[in-house]
Amino acid sequence: MKYTDLKDKSVAELNKLLKEKKLEVFTLRVKLKTMQLTNTAELKAARKDVARIKTAINAARTK
Repeated sequence: MKYTDLKDKSVAELNKLLKEKKLEVFTLRVKLKTMQLTNTAELKAARKDVARIKTAINAARTK
């Protein structure tokens, strides 16, 4: 996911997407702790996606 894809979305869409990504981060963390996660880079990518979404929300609110 790239920031350019996110900047055109509304705040409501971004909040929905943020909720989904936070749930994904949670499930990945649980899988990591139970030794079920094979690709640990997925967790890093999901956390970065959350940060990108939060950045887009803050940019949309300041306009």
